Amino acid sequence: MHWSDAVRRLREDRRPGVLVTVVAVRGHAPREAGAKLVVGTTATWGSIGGGNLEQTAIARARVLVESGAAEPETLVVALSDKVRTDHGRQCCGGEVTLVLEPLPVVPAVAVFGMGHVGLELARILARHDLELHLVDSRADQLADDRLACLADALATVQVHHAPLPEMVLGGLPAGSHVLILTHDHAEDFALCDAALRCSQLGSIGVIGSAAKWQRFRQGLLVEGHPEAEIDRITSPIGDPTVVGKEPATIALAVATALVHAFGGVRTRR
Repeated sequence: MHWSDAVRRLREDRRPGVLVTVVAVRGHAPREAGAKLVVGTTATWGSIGGGNLEQTAIARARVLVESGAAEPETLVVALSDKVRTDHGRQCCGGEVTLVLEPLPVVPAVAVFGMGHVGLELARILARHDLELHLVDSRADQLADDRLACLADALATVQVHHAPLPEMVLGGLPAGSHVLILTHDHAEDFALCDAALRCSQLGSIGVIGSAAKWQRFRQGLLVEGHPEAEIDRITSPIGDPTVVGKEPATIALAVATALVHAFGGVRTRR
């Protein structure tokens, strides 16, 4: 598999990895500058020359994966019979400089309800490097012409028309952030109830007033959810410093609070 295909496959499968690139060569080396290697947790694709050089890079890359590192790292490897490493000697006589770029699993966000606020929120989130799921029980809210504003999205956007939106929850990636803002309070409640039964989800947020949430909280207790589990849900949602009732302002407040949470959801496997 070509290294670029491997990067794409890791992203699609939501698996972390590291892209290793030869950026400089001094003297003799097995590969020229520009050679690339993709390192996953159990497999590699491409090559930077094999031998000690490649094994050193693979070992370091897997340390970065395990630690959840997000910043690139430079590694200089001497290819000399006088330099012994954990992986033996490689006596080409040169020196190779590598850059190791982590390929973390991007955050996943599911927006339930693509009304005025949901669409504005999707427009903001689509500009971020994440996996974005847009869910609505109304097909017209997900029409191609309505979502045309997301055509140039950086995010990977997946659209779900679901008459029973709660059925989408079980198929979301582990650690997904769930935002509930449908047109129907009964639908919102059903989503809250179902989301609490999905242990793989990350944060859960529900739009609405404090009074709405108190009614929901009581209803969830009646449904048998322990208080500690109900506390997984945040409502009202959004950064309180962003004030306003216009859909775009509400969406900005919600997105601001969510972006602050992204740092804690880099999935490692």
